[in-house]
Amino acid sequence: LFMTPVYGAIVTAFKSQAEVSAGGYWTIPTRFAAENFERVLDPEDGNLGLYLQNSLLLTIPASLFSIALGTLAGYGLGKYSFKGDGLLFILIVAGMFLPPQIALIPVFRLMNDIGLYDTLWAVIIIHTAFGIPICTLVMRNFFQVVPNALREAALIDGANEYSIFFRIMLPLTLPALAVLATLQFTWIWNDFLWPFILTQRAESRTVMVGILNLTGQYTVDWGGQAAASLIGSLPTLFIFVFFQRYFIRGLTLGAVKG
Repeated sequence: LFMTPVYGAIVTAFKSQAEVSAGGYWTIPTRFAAENFERVLDPEDGNLGLYLQNSLLLTIPASLFSIALGTLAGYGLGKYSFKGDGLLFILIVAGMFLPPQIALIPVFRLMNDIGLYDTLWAVIIIHTAFGIPICTLVMRNFFQVVPNALREAALIDGANEYSIFFRIMLPLTLPALAVLATLQFTWIWNDFLWPFILTQRAESRTVMVGILNLTGQYTVDWGGQAAASLIGSLPTLFIFVFFQRYFIRGLTLGAVKG
């Protein structure tokens, strides 16, 4: 059932507007044509290339920042015991259960007041903030199952905390990092809400919001929208395929060593 919209987008992407109007969205095209893809990729006819670039400039930094901060927080909460650590963990993870609609107006006002509205930095900051809870949860649970004997042995050998984290602990978390990279990249790339709320100019819009520009006042370019949607989904597909292989290889290597 979930493949039905994908089928509709694929067949419509290869149909002309006249054929969509005559045969509907779900019929197989009588003549497969690539004119929709050529049109949406033409810089003089649209801004899809700019939207794809903006999506990359948003997704890569936001994913890296959220994973990095979540990894540091997860390591601190998973390997160290201090007063209030449980409460701090609950407060961080509670952000996962905060509906984004509640924060729409406060975040909009905040970004407008500090001069970041209609910039990619506004969306990067909010995605980083909302990504930290899930990254912290995953990494904390992963670090907790890593034997403390590894850290204690490194301390006895004279290693400092910096070396223990980057040379011993972090390499062990590659499978978890691969999972988070896939999830964060996919969630941020496919997000429509925050880029739509926090950006206004075409120069700042991402591909998911930019597809709306293919909707006119009286007509909808169904073929163009379908083609743009398929092109926009390719990066997440590549990321999933790449990290899936890496994730499986990491788990297999760990199983053999264990």
